[in-house]
Amino acid sequence: MIQPPKIAEIVEKTTRESPADATHWITRTMAKVVDVSASTVGRIWRVYGLKPHRVKSFKLSNDPRFAEKLEDVVNLYLHPPADAIVLSVDEKCQIQALDRTQPGLPWKKGRCGTMTHDYKRHGTTTLFAATTVRLKVE
Repeated sequence: MIQPPKIAEIVEKTTRESPADATHWITRTMAKVVDVSASTVGRIWRVYGLKPHRVKSFKLSNDPRFAEKLEDVVNLYLHPPADAIVLSVDEKCQIQALDRTQPGLPWKKGRCGTMTHDYKRHGTTTLFAATTVRLKVE
C-alpha cells in the first residue's frame, strides 16, 4: 500500500519538476527517483489524470507593452462602457497560412512529424468592426 505522502511526492514531482536528462517524466524514470514500481507510478498518474508526455503551452507576447494592453482588454470586460458590448477577435483566422519560425522534422518510423509552436506574423488578415447607431426619434 502506497502511503499518501509518497503519492503527494509523485504528483508534486510530476507537475512541478522535470527530470535532469529529459524533457518530461516517464514511469520508469519517476519510479527510480521515488523508489516505487513503474506500474505504481502509472496507476497514480491515471488516478490524477496526469499525462506528462502531453505538453500544453501558452506563447506569451514579446511586446514590451503587453501587460498594459492586456489590462486594458480585461478592464473592458470587467467594466464595459454603459450600453456597450465588448467583442474580442483573434488575429489568426482559420485559413491563414502559417510560416513556422523553424522547419519541422520529417516523419520517420515511430515518430510523427514535428513543428514549432510559434509562427511568423504577417499582419492581420481579417478585420472585424462593430458599431451601434442610435437614432433619436422626436
